[in-house]
Amino acid sequence: MLRKDSGLITWVLTDGKAGDELQALSVTEALGLLPEIRRVKPRPPFSWLMPWGPIDPRERPGVPGSPLAPPYPDLLVASGRRAVAYLRFVRKASGGRAYTVFLKDPRTGPETADLIWSPEYDRLRGPNVLNTLTPPHRVAAGKLEAARVGPDPRLASLARPRVAVLAGGNSRHHRFTDDDIASFIRHLTALAETGAGLMVTASRRTPPPLREALAGLTARHGGFFWDGAGANPYVDLLAQADFIVATADSFNMIGEAAVTGRPILVFEPSGGHPKLDIYMQALKAHGVVHPFEGRLEGQPYEPLNSTPKVAKAIAEGFRRHRRALGLPDIALSLETP
Repeated sequence: MLRKDSGLITWVLTDGKAGDELQALSVTEALGLLPEIRRVKPRPPFSWLMPWGPIDPRERPGVPGSPLAPPYPDLLVASGRRAVAYLRFVRKASGGRAYTVFLKDPRTGPETADLIWSPEYDRLRGPNVLNTLTPPHRVAAGKLEAARVGPDPRLASLARPRVAVLAGGNSRHHRFTDDDIASFIRHLTALAETGAGLMVTASRRTPPPLREALAGLTARHGGFFWDGAGANPYVDLLAQADFIVATADSFNMIGEAAVTGRPILVFEPSGGHPKLDIYMQALKAHGVVHPFEGRLEGQPYEPLNSTPKVAKAIAEGFRRHRRALGLPDIALSLETP
């Protein structure tokens, strides 16, 4: 698909993981682009060799259904370990014409792509590496403002202060034990009993016992629980929140919440990761996050939103790249945030 006013071909290339794909879509969306979504699925033994490659020959151009079928893109935004070798393949096959962007540390060095975004808690640095505290995401300030002006009617009757509860779930580094679930629900109950209006959403990873407990809690205390019916109110929950409670299993979820400027209370299930500790300490230094212990605390802060910064770096790098190759100039500009 093309940018609405040019012949620019853009690809978003991942192995289909939702978090990777959404990050890539967030920056192309910020540039007003309509990308083709290309998903790679390398099988063993090739998947074992990622990110170094080679690509799975069953996905090479010319093979029916290949995710690399030309014409090759002018701009390629990729994310995820399994996408690294495929990005390098397209970069070479296009004769260097494709401007390549990789989100997160590819583990193969900064020369992997023309531009790399990597979070500050990773160690990757280089002249073509952009580091930011929070990750890019699709929760734009403009979307939040629109949701405040025209609030979701399902939230209109909730008491204030309103607390958005963003419940994640089990992951590679975290697990919700029975004790974790009991503790989380106990803390949320304490908030509800003070009269706070709870606005709760769960993820696909939320374990059934936690999901059921959250639904029961909101039913007992007059809160809102999104059960999947109707439009997804995620942005509306963030827009209406005076405080946000988030579980620590998702860097992206906490990064999205930080664009609101509202205090974020973080509940940590069992497990953890050193990178999470670094991330949380940096956010604490900005006054963004606080431990969740069943009470509301913290003050508003300047919203954090890295998406426009990443998109701007892509636009500037893309323009320099085309000029260096003697290609026609196609100016990318940021959409209204």
